[in-house]
Amino acid sequence: MRNFLAILCIFTTTLHSSTAFHARVSTNGATLRTPRVKSSNLRFGRSTSLSATETIGIVGGGTVGGGIVEILEGRKELFKVMTGKELVISRLAVRDLAKKRDFATPSGCVVSDDFNDVLNDDAVETVVEVMGGTTLAKDVVVSSLKAGKNVVTANKALIAAYLPEIEALVKEVNAKNSGRAVEFRYEAAVCGGIPIIASMQGDFVGDSISMITGIINGCTNYMLTAMDKNGLSYDESLQGASELGYAEADPTLDVGGFDARSKLKILMRLAFGVDVEEDEISCKGITDLTKEDFEYAAMLGGTIKLLGVAKKISDSSVAAFVSPAYVSNDDVLSSISGATNAVEIVSSNLQSTTYSGPGAGRYPTANSCVNDIIKVARGDVNPLPFNTMDEGVKFANDFKSKFYIRLRYRDQNGITKDCGQLCEEFGIGIYSILQNPIKNRNDAAFVITTDSVELSKIKKFIAAVEGTEWCRGDAFFMPILRDEDF
Repeated sequence: MRNFLAILCIFTTTLHSSTAFHARVSTNGATLRTPRVKSSNLRFGRSTSLSATETIGIVGGGTVGGGIVEILEGRKELFKVMTGKELVISRLAVRDLAKKRDFATPSGCVVSDDFNDVLNDDAVETVVEVMGGTTLAKDVVVSSLKAGKNVVTANKALIAAYLPEIEALVKEVNAKNSGRAVEFRYEAAVCGGIPIIASMQGDFVGDSISMITGIINGCTNYMLTAMDKNGLSYDESLQGASELGYAEADPTLDVGGFDARSKLKILMRLAFGVDVEEDEISCKGITDLTKEDFEYAAMLGGTIKLLGVAKKISDSSVAAFVSPAYVSNDDVLSSISGATNAVEIVSSNLQSTTYSGPGAGRYPTANSCVNDIIKVARGDVNPLPFNTMDEGVKFANDFKSKFYIRLRYRDQNGITKDCGQLCEEFGIGIYSILQNPIKNRNDAAFVITTDSVELSKIKKFIAAVEGTEWCRGDAFFMPILRDEDF
């Protein structure tokens, strides 16, 4: 109660001026009356007057861009009170002027098909980049920052590809600027509507993160849920994802794991202070998964999820991968279904913290962009958008885990013996062997689960076993989550 009153007193002393109001707050049956104060100048950040404006230019008038316009226009009065400014969308750049929009253009907003109209307008203070891609979008972001404009973006591919360059540019621009610092905000770039970026920038500053595990691609999680719960094939689940708009016309970035890898790279920088080239992160997509894999996962008491995982394996090294992984049914991530995203952070102080919510879509993504716009407008300052670098931590491109290996074969004598000898040759301990009843002796499958072993050794075993005369096609392997080593 005392803490509540203290907070209340501090809050009410910061309120200022022209229209009087008062509020009643009830707690434990008692009613507290706050003093009458005037509300025309609620001070947040560095704003000083409701007559001030924050002029915004949006580059990209598609799904997310439209959502941003709708939210900003629909809650204009609330945002005016929150920031002390009127948020004005003065310019909107789109690819096709003739295309019909599913949102109303704000009054006074100039729409053009040239993003330079936004960049060259000195009145625009904040540029919102939601056009996507890594070429023209890079020009928009870099030019905006050089011009002293704040940037809000949802472009994880751009950030993952050019993170060091963007970081250096923000630092350079602000070193030359004696006035208001330029802000680079990107909450929507990772996991859409989940505020994971803001949390990692501000909620773990006194903590030490040891591991990140995430379901960070909505399309593939929808597909894997359909394969697990509904018994669909890969192709059937992809068709369903396409019909619902979760999968792009070319779904390679999603199903290949590359979208998740871009996001994981950004999270690794925030968590561990390590920059790593995307290509160095082991990346396996879901295209080789079959119904059989889900049957065997069920036999083991779990399911399969596409995960991005990064772990500090020593004081000076971090390992990471993107891959389908076996997840036990008693794991919190096993229950994350559909297009939902989730990120679990393991840390010294908080132990395990899990964030879940919509990872994509018009309003979830737009909501995160709007949150960034509000922070910029009210004067919030973050001089380290990617947290600090830790020069003492390096990336290790190998990791240890228990593994699930599925082998297709033509039935003959000596298969188990061959597997045992190859495992011994490469230092792999067999934990269990699983096999469903054989329906076709010329095309059957069995599964080996291993003890904890390096990924590099598994790859050598796979190459050797695929060279045997009984092995049919490529072998499939994936990590088992919650191994004691990873």
